[in-house]
Amino acid sequence: MAEMDDDELLDALGVEVAPIKTSTRTPREERIIAGFEDILRFHQTHGRAPQHGDGHDIFERLYAVRLEQIRKLPEAHALLAELDSPGLLNAAAVASQSLDDLDEDALLAELGVDTPRVDEDDITVLKHVRSAAEKRAAEEVANRTKCEDFDQFKPLFDVVQGELKSGARQARTFQSKEKALDDIVQGAYFIIGGQIAYIAEEGEEFTTEYGRRDSRLRVVFDNGTEASVLMRSLQRSLHRDEAARLISDPDAGPLFGAAPEEGDIESGTIYVLRSKSTHPFVAEHRELIHKIGVTGGSVETRISGAEKDATYLLSGVEVVATYKLHNLNRTRLESIFHRLFGAAQLDLTIDDRFGNPVKPKEWFMVPLHVIDEAVQRLRDGSITEVFYDPQQARLVGVR
Repeated sequence: MAEMDDDELLDALGVEVAPIKTSTRTPREERIIAGFEDILRFHQTHGRAPQHGDGHDIFERLYAVRLEQIRKLPEAHALLAELDSPGLLNAAAVASQSLDDLDEDALLAELGVDTPRVDEDDITVLKHVRSAAEKRAAEEVANRTKCEDFDQFKPLFDVVQGELKSGARQARTFQSKEKALDDIVQGAYFIIGGQIAYIAEEGEEFTTEYGRRDSRLRVVFDNGTEASVLMRSLQRSLHRDEAARLISDPDAGPLFGAAPEEGDIESGTIYVLRSKSTHPFVAEHRELIHKIGVTGGSVETRISGAEKDATYLLSGVEVVATYKLHNLNRTRLESIFHRLFGAAQLDLTIDDRFGNPVKPKEWFMVPLHVIDEAVQRLRDGSITEVFYDPQQARLVGVR
């Protein structure tokens, strides 16, 4: 009798051989299914979805965390549709603060797990290696896009850099992680990753599921990029960057002090001018474009010959406002005006009498009533508490 192979032998015995099914699922999909099956078993036992909270054991809270993560996976709903008879994936949207925004210590604290103290001399412990949470926070700040309206912010960065060099501002270290959170407000400047960051906008504050305050920020960087980040994500990034610094507000100094200082003038005048230029852009925005200056003498003398001076747009000017001041430090005052209205500085190039291109300074696209308010704030000392928002055309509080 001829030898038969296994298949022929089984066929002769009348045994049908079912083809072996090969899995077409990826390892990731298998893990998702296995994780969801644990949650289903919990639901079958307790008749409800796993929940967060101190009143529940650690396994339930772990399952609750896992369920939230699975709900966010775009492929999970189709993958688990046949298994999800209780409808666990269609529950209400997760809370406003994603668990991704918690660092690992905070996440373990939410789960009630104490983190063991690490022996610094233990050679089995990896040190100076960023955790996944640290990488997520760094990537969120680093995930930037081009700032399309950077021309509005560049003058601000130029002024801040100049004030850092002159000592009018200081780059200060953070006292604590919570202190960094208090300093993250609209109008604040930081150094992070070797770049200057400016908090241009702060969204409405909300309280997270875990009782923490948070808000969405628009952060603009001095390299012309921007990022949309949560306040607490920026806080963690500042905390983890050993070179991160808070840039202090400028020191206005004794603008109107009793004791004279070098550079002070006994009495002076802040003047506001409006150009009579026929340049198309100036003519179109004449009521908005103003030059702000300071003189210790006569304003009329100062502006004589304006038609021949590119500083005055090679045209006559109209004096629309003057403010008499005493014991005035001219350098500090001009620095404050440039800082305050830097985002609205006129970007205009004209040819001087010799045909050379000139870009006049001290001209700003700011309404006259805003300039008047700024001068009043100079007098009462509240000028450092506001910044000029070109979009709203008004002074806005930094806190």
